[in-house]
Amino acid sequence: MSDIFSRIEHSRTADEVVQQIESLILEGVLRTGDRLPGERELARQFDVSRPILRDALKALEGRGLLTTKAGGGTHVADVIGQLFTKPVTDLISTHRKAVTDYLEYRREIEAVAAEYAARRATPEDLALLDRIMARMDEAHRTGDFDDEAEIDVEFHHAVCECAHNIILLHTLRSCYRLLSEGVFQNRLLVFGVPGAREALLEQHRAIHAAIKAADPIAARKAAMDHITYVERSMAEAERSGDWQRVSRLRLRQRSDVGDIEPTRKRS
Repeated sequence: MSDIFSRIEHSRTADEVVQQIESLILEGVLRTGDRLPGERELARQFDVSRPILRDALKALEGRGLLTTKAGGGTHVADVIGQLFTKPVTDLISTHRKAVTDYLEYRREIEAVAAEYAARRATPEDLALLDRIMARMDEAHRTGDFDDEAEIDVEFHHAVCECAHNIILLHTLRSCYRLLSEGVFQNRLLVFGVPGAREALLEQHRAIHAAIKAADPIAARKAAMDHITYVERSMAEAERSGDWQRVSRLRLRQRSDVGDIEPTRKRS
């Protein structure tokens, strides 16, 4: 984090410090929970006095963008969580139609994000995507299920960042937040569908390749194909799980009543 703050060049006022930190939060450089450097170091990087810095941090905390914990430093506040309040997330988690609508929304919005990413990704963006993709390959190779699912979300975060659109960035982050908080408990069922892990990996590779090739049409299609596959696989996993549940109940019931009815004699 030592390289993201810039020296204040002009009047060195608290307002200029506020504006720079606000921009870093808005652009997604500073993310929820990130800890800012200590007061002395931060004042040095901005090249402002510590009283000016304190005024800036106090103003940002008053706006709900920063939070200070006693002995724990200053952190970026949870601004993303405010897009979906708890009553709304509770409703989403208990209504099946919300899952369908969620994936429908993601399919369209992530298609736009991937298209923009293919048009706008910088060399630094691509370097970050390369690193995430390499970690995804490694998690797949080692069979680390939990890590693979976590990197899946991180990959989509990064694609959205490559799109360089602030509204896309924060709306999609709020969507991914629902995943990380387990609102959609059945999302991990997809990884249990035969061949799904391999298919998902190839879909992420296709999105990655299209963005690196600066091919917006291919990027859009790859993103839409990916979410369509997730939607179909979730339905298949749920249906298969329901079949297994019914089969287990049948077996238990027939075992309890003295096994299966005897075969009738032929006349």
